[in-house]
Amino acid sequence: MARIGFIGTGTIASAMVAGLSGQGHQILISPRNREVAERLCQAHAEVEIAENAAIAARADVVFICLLADVAQDVLPGLSFHPAQAVISVMTDLPLADLRRLCAPATDLAIAIPLPSIATGGSALPVYPDNAQLAILFGNHNRLIPCRDEHALNAHFAASALASPILDQMRQGAVWLADQTGDSKMAEAFVATMFSGFLSNMAADDEVGFERLLQDLSTEGGLNASLRDHMRDKEALKALREGLDLLKPRLDL
Repeated sequence: MARIGFIGTGTIASAMVAGLSGQGHQILISPRNREVAERLCQAHAEVEIAENAAIAARADVVFICLLADVAQDVLPGLSFHPAQAVISVMTDLPLADLRRLCAPATDLAIAIPLPSIATGGSALPVYPDNAQLAILFGNHNRLIPCRDEHALNAHFAASALASPILDQMRQGAVWLADQTGDSKMAEAFVATMFSGFLSNMAADDEVGFERLLQDLSTEGGLNASLRDHMRDKEALKALREGLDLLKPRLDL
């Protein structure tokens, strides 16, 4: 089992800690967010709070979970070592900068963990492919090795789909609750409906979005009618334009 360190204790770090819990690892977390750090210690017996310097010195695998500008200030003061893996989950910090900030560590990667990594079944893009990440998370999540940093950054952009799509699902649940008077059941219905569609894709690589859409394309049907309305209102165009707005930030 490994000694794993987290520098930064936000939402993603918390989810990763939860995903690693119960596997016999020793987990060190920084006190940057004291409230979150203490909550993680209470929830998981293998978690202890340590200063950043101790994490860099002691951990076999270090996850950097900071904002990029904060990392530029914090990481130069730490002493990493060649035997450890350092994995960044940060947007806006290229691999070349990570290599400079974390020298002499050379086993470096950038990954995109999502909150669902806490329970497993999450997509986990990474560049370059990293053996330690696969050992820690590969059994319960779908690792997606990217061919280069450009492809990884495109996955960063695509991960921004989560909020607008969830917002549409929430709005659909609100509309349903307006008709039924039961907001909890409305949310449960919408969430379970989409979970069913997506579980079919996860179980069979031959099932893609195109096939799912074809199955919902009965002429004059409810799904086709609402989809045509959304397309007429240029919802898909707005989505593409929004994704394109992210490209300069990610050097795409």
